[in-house]
Amino acid sequence: MRLLKLIVGIIFKLAYPHFKNKEYQNRNILKFIFMQKFLCINRRVPWPVHFTSQINTPEKITPGSKAPGYSIGCYIDGRNGIIIEENVWIGPRVSIISMNHQADNYNKYVITNPIVIRKNCLLTTNCIILPGVELGEHTIVAAGAVVTKSFSEGNQVLAGNPARVIKKLNEYKSTIL
Repeated sequence: MRLLKLIVGIIFKLAYPHFKNKEYQNRNILKFIFMQKFLCINRRVPWPVHFTSQINTPEKITPGSKAPGYSIGCYIDGRNGIIIEENVWIGPRVSIISMNHQADNYNKYVITNPIVIRKNCLLTTNCIILPGVELGEHTIVAAGAVVTKSFSEGNQVLAGNPARVIKKLNEYKSTIL
């Protein structure tokens, strides 16, 4: 078992040399490496990504400690930039879209600030984060919420379309292993 962990660790380091987090299951890592490096699905993405997720312009995405797109069916568009800090959990089918079309000419895009997701946030199933949004530390975005504006205060739960604060939270309690 130790030998298997060592081998998978070496393979992980070779496949994703700049990605630090290694807390993923061995079989998932091997499957993701096969899909990314051999079948060329999300090949340019320098961190592990589920083969059903789509990552656009990964060079403009700062991934933090968790791999964006690791969950099934995520759509992450980094054309205007996305900054994801440490310990941000991204659930299945989450969309993070950093660029939008101009309202008077659909062939042109609106340039905005990058999306910033501060540390200890949780983006749950089917939520959508739109261009220019900043989420404060320890923000939970409820399932199906559409975040159209920034909520930089932190320690809060967002829900609805458009998203609004529905609950205040205590400070995040990190567990150091």
